[in-house]
Amino acid sequence: MNEGFNHLLAVFFGYFAIMNPLANTAVFVGLTGDLDDGARRVVARRSLLITFAIVFVFAALGKTLFHFFGVTLPALRIAGAILVFVIGYHMLHGETSSLHDHGKASADDMAISPLAVPLLAGPGTIATTMSFAAAGDWLSIAITVAVFALMCLMTYLCFVFGESVLARVGAGGLKIVTRLMGLILAVIGVQMGIEGVAGALPLLRAG
Repeated sequence: MNEGFNHLLAVFFGYFAIMNPLANTAVFVGLTGDLDDGARRVVARRSLLITFAIVFVFAALGKTLFHFFGVTLPALRIAGAILVFVIGYHMLHGETSSLHDHGKASADDMAISPLAVPLLAGPGTIATTMSFAAAGDWLSIAITVAVFALMCLMTYLCFVFGESVLARVGAGGLKIVTRLMGLILAVIGVQMGIEGVAGALPLLRAG
């Protein structure tokens, strides 16, 4: 029970940091500034449904993808650690990582790109998902998917009430939250790297 609870906390804070609902809300409001409330809700709902579907596939089929491509879990953790650390490093310094670059898009396809991919379901989110889900049993996968669904719901509410949320938080508050999330992401990246190297050493010795 304790192990499952610790996994739940790790997944929640990992997703909360990498998705950073407040920072992504600022991007969403900027992208949908010319749309009415109804159209904004449609864009928000569609983008998060696509995001959830992408993450669900990688969470459920992580082990299968490993076997198909001949990828080991330590290799994924090391690669994911680099991606997550880079995103966290840029956030910590108040910059926008190119991995989270939202670019420009028309109203018709912004729900798919840049919102769903790469803003919400970017490389860091996918790597984090597979790292959390691929090494565990079905309970770990279920916890990962359930927590991500909760995170999608929280992000949707932030998107829908984006202008009110940003007005309450303010520009200074947003910067503080972004840097705090960047620090958490950097630490998660280092931890993933440590676990990846620790898992790779026995494989190297055996080889």
